[in-house]
Amino acid sequence: MDFATLIGLVGAILLIASAIILGVSPDVFLNGPSLLIVVGGTLLVALAKFSIRQFFGAFKVAARAFKFKLPDTQESIEELVDIANIARKEGVLGLEGRDVKSPFLAQGIQMLVDGQDGATIKELLDKERLMTLDHNRTASKVFMAMADVGPAMGMIGTLIGLVQMLSNMEDPKSIGPAMAVALLTTLYGAVIATMIATPIADKLSLRMTEEARLQMLYTDALVAIQQGTNPRIIEQMLSSYLPPKEREKNGAAEPANG
Repeated sequence: MDFATLIGLVGAILLIASAIILGVSPDVFLNGPSLLIVVGGTLLVALAKFSIRQFFGAFKVAARAFKFKLPDTQESIEELVDIANIARKEGVLGLEGRDVKSPFLAQGIQMLVDGQDGATIKELLDKERLMTLDHNRTASKVFMAMADVGPAMGMIGTLIGLVQMLSNMEDPKSIGPAMAVALLTTLYGAVIATMIATPIADKLSLRMTEEARLQMLYTDALVAIQQGTNPRIIEQMLSSYLPPKEREKNGAAEPANG
């Protein structure tokens, strides 16, 4: 579970909810027509920008991104070095049936066992990586579209409310409540964009970059294993994926500058 996202989203919602509860009656902030315009309008307009498969697929990608945390880079390197040692001692057939958490890595190991050459392994895994990038990028675009549309639908709802309010100016007492209802749509739009859609879109974009980097790590290691590279050399090669501080901690040589 990605606790940073969970804590951030839930914490922000609880913060706003607490401010509402400590003020006037929470019922003031609930309005059916306003929710219908903003939430329903945002979803439908976003749907109009994408295919049905892309739209609903974005929610599946988001759920997977938040439910499953990517493996740590250092742990992945250690796992790959262990795989390289087994392949060096027992041959690639010794990797058959090895249990790994990453489906991408499992697919690459199966290619090794099947006797694919390094160029084929790299080509197929690169295609798989690009497809994963495309799925994550599309999901991020869906939520970013919601972030763009949400405030606009809120403004549309506000304008509708103002027109309805101004058309009934005979009763001065109704102006205040009607104005409050009109402004609720702007609030709903801002909440959807700022507290929900934008954070999810940014998280998916970050996850896309991290997952692509991890898949490149797997690809480099698997190709090197297929070529019979020494596991120690593979470990040094993969250390370039680590942050500089972790590289220094592990005693890995820093890449030469310029």
